[in-house]
Amino acid sequence: MKYTQHNLDKIEKVAEESGYVIRYERGTFQSGYCILQDKKVIVINKFFQTEGRINALTDLMPNLDINFDALTLESQKVYEEVMQVGSVK
Repeated sequence: MKYTQHNLDKIEKVAEESGYVIRYERGTFQSGYCILQDKKVIVINKFFQTEGRINALTDLMPNLDINFDALTLESQKVYEEVMQVGSVK
């Protein structure tokens, strides 16, 4: 997967369709992201460039509660691609 804004938007859409809110904030994140107390809020370091944001979301994706059947067809394809890339790492 290429590190483009378009791909970042597609990955963000997968999380948003599953009820997650993505916020870009500054702070001291060890891994670049955090989840706020099971409230489906993902906070990513706002100083990350597109590549860092994509990496943070793809690292986080296997830990999210994603309802695959509720995703649009396009988002299902993106989710499968992200999960394949994640299993290769």
